[in-house]
Amino acid sequence: MSRVMIASAAAALIAAAGIGFVAGARRPPASVIAMAGPAAAEEIRAPIYFQDPDGAPLYSLTPRKTPDGRDYRAVPASADVSFDEQAPETMPTTSAGGAERKIKYYRNPMGLPDTSPTPKKDSMGMDYIAVYEGDDTDDGSVKLSPGKIQRTGAKSEPAAKRVIRTIIRAPGTIALDERRISVISMRSESFVLKVADVTTGAHVVKGQLLMEVYIPAVSSAAAEYLATITSKAISADTSYGRGSRQRLMNLDVPEAAIAAIEKNRNVLTSIEWTAPRDGVVLERNAIEGMRVQPGGVMFRIADHSAVWALIDVAERDLGAIAIGQTATVKARSFPGREFSGKIEAIYPEINKETRTARVRVDLPNPDLVLLHDMYVDAEIDTGNGDPVLSIPQSAVMDSGSRQAVFVDKGQGRFEPRDVKLGQRGDGYVEVRKGVAEGEPVVVSANFLIDAESNLKAALKGFSEGAQP
Repeated sequence: MSRVMIASAAAALIAAAGIGFVAGARRPPASVIAMAGPAAAEEIRAPIYFQDPDGAPLYSLTPRKTPDGRDYRAVPASADVSFDEQAPETMPTTSAGGAERKIKYYRNPMGLPDTSPTPKKDSMGMDYIAVYEGDDTDDGSVKLSPGKIQRTGAKSEPAAKRVIRTIIRAPGTIALDERRISVISMRSESFVLKVADVTTGAHVVKGQLLMEVYIPAVSSAAAEYLATITSKAISADTSYGRGSRQRLMNLDVPEAAIAAIEKNRNVLTSIEWTAPRDGVVLERNAIEGMRVQPGGVMFRIADHSAVWALIDVAERDLGAIAIGQTATVKARSFPGREFSGKIEAIYPEINKETRTARVRVDLPNPDLVLLHDMYVDAEIDTGNGDPVLSIPQSAVMDSGSRQAVFVDKGQGRFEPRDVKLGQRGDGYVEVRKGVAEGEPVVVSANFLIDAESNLKAALKGFSEGAQP
């Protein structure tokens, strides 16, 4: 019976010790502890219960082992959970640079919405983190310790004026310059007598012989002109000669053929037709012996020394395009080679299927390597060359509806600030509103700082809501 009474008394003592801790008996002053002596200190360090070594919610009033043979962890009174709130006037303080800083509360080290007015450990034995007065200000800023800033790799760079080169990249094709295409057609009934050794794709020069034709109307007009300039009665009247000569010109007779009539005083039975410009023969329809009706096309010649690049620019980039801007074109057939030109026209229509606008670039092609319908890639420089206030693009946190940056206020404090942005390029973005020149902004680890700011705001709201 005495053993039962002794065991009951021991259990009552352990329960009383646990209830006394849960009730929130404050830690006695240092003077009292010093007076208590080694015996009292040993009593404070004595375990009040034992907990599973892995942190599982398994407890025991007596020493115990796990199924795999490990001892349960002894938990003294100083490490137990306390639900008492410590008075603000007795909250511990710390000294930083000679100035006393009061600890407001302690927060969970794993970022959970759990705070404590007194130092404590979580279930894994990690100490709660102290939050000092001033670390959770109401201006929306966030303050980090030097160690956390170093661990996160946060870096700042001042906003400065820079020249931003915005490059718009778009695909396109090569097209012939419409102003450099010539068509050789007959203005009256004609007969092809002979065709020169010229084929489709051949390059011709201005004045090169293409064919010989017989044109009855031209022969009649040439005879009339010859009679006019050789008649003694009317040769003195220049108006007669001008009218006959103009008739030959209206029939599109080459100037060389008219000069030959004036020189030789003979009516030509055939006329040599020559190329009107340098270029490539795109179409040849002339065949020896064929009869040609008025309007029939014999040759089509295009000058390739200058071509067009028709670039399909996305609709969202159209606002930055202007006539006169420089465009660099790269042909996929000639890697590493660039062709430079100016924007000459912006077509007034949008392709409803691709949502692109067509931009025309005038390109020189001296060695004739750019061919009709060739695929090209264009880069259009839309910068104006004036320096603008800009920051690195990595500093901007874009949520889609708003853009913000963290301004480094010094001493580990960072202030979130909304900004209004402009053009982008070369890794920088123009800031039109929100940041002044010279203000440092966070360019790396800003998302970690944002997460820390959201965490502190949540903890602050949680702690304020928990207060009575």
